[in-house]
Amino acid sequence: MGYWKLVEPIWDAVSIYDGGDAFLRQYAAAPEASRTLFAAHWTQSEVRNGGFGQYFSNSTGVLAPEAVVAFRKLGMPRTAAAVEKAMSFFGSPYPRDREARDEALEAGFARFGEDFDPFVEADDAFFESIEEEAGGFERAADAYAEANG
Repeated sequence: MGYWKLVEPIWDAVSIYDGGDAFLRQYAAAPEASRTLFAAHWTQSEVRNGGFGQYFSNSTGVLAPEAVVAFRKLGMPRTAAAVEKAMSFFGSPYPRDREARDEALEAGFARFGEDFDPFVEADDAFFESIEEEAGGFERAADAYAEANG
């Protein structure tokens, strides 16, 4: 992965595990191209692994707003829109706190049952666009890294 050369230097410097404030402070300190690719990489990796339900239930959900911006910078506006659609479940302002996201999901399960999945449409849109838009994620990320590294 050509783009990884820009992600690797900040991989341990930007934590998604220490809450929103720490993440935002560390993320802002990283070079723009590196942080763009960091947010897009984490998002595509986690959503591909288990959909938006997993993404928001895990620590990675802290960087959803940055992922929207990142996918736009990569020339992937449909992918960015899928992330925004999934985020809309939580309302505004978007909760960076993992527990707050879990509570919102639990409230949905309590109201609509265990089969409740507010992310079906966003998952479908994401899985289609991440593979096809701008030649697919890896190609778009590599091209961005080449142009901005």
